[in-house]
Amino acid sequence: MRLSIALLSIAVLLTPTAATAHAVEPPPPAVRDFGNGPERNEEAAGVSEQTAETLRAPTEEPYGYSHERDRGYPRQNQLPIPAENPADASIKLGLVPYHGIAPRLNDLQRRSKRVSAEIIGRSYQGRDLYLVTVTAPESRDEAREQSRIRDRVQHDAAAAARDRGLPRKYKAPLFINNNIHGNEWEGTDAALRVIEELATSTDPEVADLLSRTRLYFNVTANPDGRVNGVRVNGAGFDLNRDFVTASQPEVRAMRQVMIDTQPVTMIDLHGYVNGTLIEPTTPPHGANYEYDLFIKNTYANGLGMEAAIKALGHTPEADGVYPPQIPFRDSDEGWDDWPPIFTPQYAPFHGAVAAHTVEIPLRVNGSDYTNLPVDELRRRSGINTAIAAAAIRATYGFVRARHDQLIADQIEVFRRGTAGEPSRTVPLGIVPGFGPEDVYNTTFPRAYVIPAGGGQRSATAAARLVDHLIANDVEVGQAKRSFQAGGRTYPAGSYVVDMRQPKRGLANVMLEAGTDISPRVDAMYDISGWSHALLWGATVDGVTSLQTQAEPVKAAAPTGSVPRGQGPLALKVIDAKEVMALNALLAQGVAVTWSNNGTALIPTTARQAARTMSDRYGVTFTQAGSATGTPLSQVRIAAATSADELFTLRELGFPVTPVSTATLNAGFDWSATDVLFVSSGLSYPALNPAAKAALDAFLASGGVVTRGGTGAAFNTAAGLLTATSVAGRGDANGVARVVSSTGPVGGGSPGYSFVYSPRWFTGLGPEVTVEQAYAAEGPLVSGHWRPNPDGTGGQDAARGQAAVVSGRDERGAAVVLFGTEPMFRNHPKGLFPQVARALYWSASVTGAAVTTP
Repeated sequence: MRLSIALLSIAVLLTPTAATAHAVEPPPPAVRDFGNGPERNEEAAGVSEQTAETLRAPTEEPYGYSHERDRGYPRQNQLPIPAENPADASIKLGLVPYHGIAPRLNDLQRRSKRVSAEIIGRSYQGRDLYLVTVTAPESRDEAREQSRIRDRVQHDAAAAARDRGLPRKYKAPLFINNNIHGNEWEGTDAALRVIEELATSTDPEVADLLSRTRLYFNVTANPDGRVNGVRVNGAGFDLNRDFVTASQPEVRAMRQVMIDTQPVTMIDLHGYVNGTLIEPTTPPHGANYEYDLFIKNTYANGLGMEAAIKALGHTPEADGVYPPQIPFRDSDEGWDDWPPIFTPQYAPFHGAVAAHTVEIPLRVNGSDYTNLPVDELRRRSGINTAIAAAAIRATYGFVRARHDQLIADQIEVFRRGTAGEPSRTVPLGIVPGFGPEDVYNTTFPRAYVIPAGGGQRSATAAARLVDHLIANDVEVGQAKRSFQAGGRTYPAGSYVVDMRQPKRGLANVMLEAGTDISPRVDAMYDISGWSHALLWGATVDGVTSLQTQAEPVKAAAPTGSVPRGQGPLALKVIDAKEVMALNALLAQGVAVTWSNNGTALIPTTARQAARTMSDRYGVTFTQAGSATGTPLSQVRIAAATSADELFTLRELGFPVTPVSTATLNAGFDWSATDVLFVSSGLSYPALNPAAKAALDAFLASGGVVTRGGTGAAFNTAAGLLTATSVAGRGDANGVARVVSSTGPVGGGSPGYSFVYSPRWFTGLGPEVTVEQAYAAEGPLVSGHWRPNPDGTGGQDAARGQAAVVSGRDERGAAVVLFGTEPMFRNHPKGLFPQVARALYWSASVTGAAVTTP
């Protein structure tokens, strides 16, 4: 029986090491404290303030990089050298600062024809992202042949499987990802060490490796965090939670590299778990993988990395380093590969048949970075670098040894997808310890249809989803004629995701509703439910039969229109693009009237501006009827919020000023604020008398929108709405069914929402309106939501309860309370308009917004 991660950590803590010079306690276990832990993203609240002045729109496209088919190797580029930064957090640890990476790579390119360095994009704060390829030199024709083979592996897998000579001709791709968490530094330094070893080695085995392999190193995936000494990037995002959302430029760059290189194996170097944690993982296992192929390879490489790390000879007594642990073998649950948000859990959908997180052991971040002597920090970083380098060497040795089989297994992944084979049940005992608790399967539909025309809640949402699928290398077609499927007729122009395609696993993991896995495990490492089909605002139907021909598309068809003629226009705000368009009009001073049915009325004089917005955002304006409403001008927000919510509000076009308890206590001018948004970092009781008086004065005329536990506590302490907030289990999360009213916030909302640490509201006063409630059925569609050990906080308790409420307090302020997570990590795009409607209503009803002439 596997020990839980918590028990394993306790066992390590009890190891007698107190008398040794270098013994260190391991960090806390990687299992969430669902009872009293911090609210999600609470720690990011400070980051959003610290980086507020440097936040800007993310770089949309990588520059200076394209996986060119017709260029040989080496592809050497003189990398620009950043200005020296003595404040780079890496320097204290004796590691390579960001500004020192480019000079090293330029030097290695001069010294070796095995090394190619390219810029694959820019970080949020504008730093170059470096991809290094290490391989034996290739002529243009040889590189072109490698590209042809790679395409054949993916797109003609059945024929590739029959070609027994193919593996001998193909260089197996290996992807090493480093430093995705900025203050987990040493993967970068290990990569630079190994790159130099491979570049300069005269060992015939290295020459053989490079003749049969391409090694791709993402040298630092998060240079912003590396320089700043923080986990997140410059926008405050944990990049290793962003892969099926791809909100950040660093993640889009990594995604493109994985698509272009199609690695058979990848490792992602992290810190800090003592002893070194090496995946594969505990259950639950992602149901959309070809897990029989994945587990046999991932476990084998995991054992190889474990042996290589042990061979370094570190001990608890001498170094404070404990033996490696493999969660699949050593733990029951709590470190799973269920969600595709992490790099190693995303890579298999692009063909990786072995993928690992590796957590090196000795902590050098957080309080240790601040409090430990520099010599001790550098001792630890030196050991961590050696361990990370050992993991890289073991992995390229694994790829060399299993070269042909890894290629064959990748071919098999794509062959099964193209053939439309059912999800395979992994044989018990395929590797030692693989039991019934490890078996997870799914059912693939024949296709998904994203209807055109009247079938859509929002044509802009459909276009966004189609473009997102294509960006992830999912094949999408468009029907040229109407067709029938699943007893329904779909019009011409509807999009079809045929599930007989190489990357059907990725298509399904995004488009299926998902599964409520609460009955199967008690602890999850991160989110457990997601669904682009249910949360991104588009209509998506799974169908069991398909009899139509759809032509492949490279991008969604343009959307948006403005009716001809004269008269005022109406814009129904049911998608994030409509929010962006409306905010852009407001920023131009257009005199907008806001109707509580979620429609913005645009005057005749702004028709040309409406045409511009229609073209820019793909939104549809209609001829306005006789609806009336209240004047609305640009809604200016003061936000005590998490980094992802700050990013989302600004992305939607709202002008936002970050605030906190400290900000208000220092004196804050409320004259430029229409609505206060509270979800993190603001405590009403902690305000000094002057700050309370200023805030209370604002509340007499300004609006308030809150989210989560911090927002609910603010509502109570500030005496806003009569409502009692009830907390669900702290780690509960996923897609939940909801029932919405026709009110100013709930009206037009989808039938699903996202929850994380869900809340609901009881004891509602007469001034409170229920805008949205959890459904009486479920309510969880997919995810993990168990009750607390005392039986409270479960799904049963939430059924039928108010999830979002609105009302006017006795001062007249319009207030909205969210118990759901409508902006979580910038993911649930279809829920963003609900937040916008709350802000528009709150601003317009209180009279805080004034019509701009």
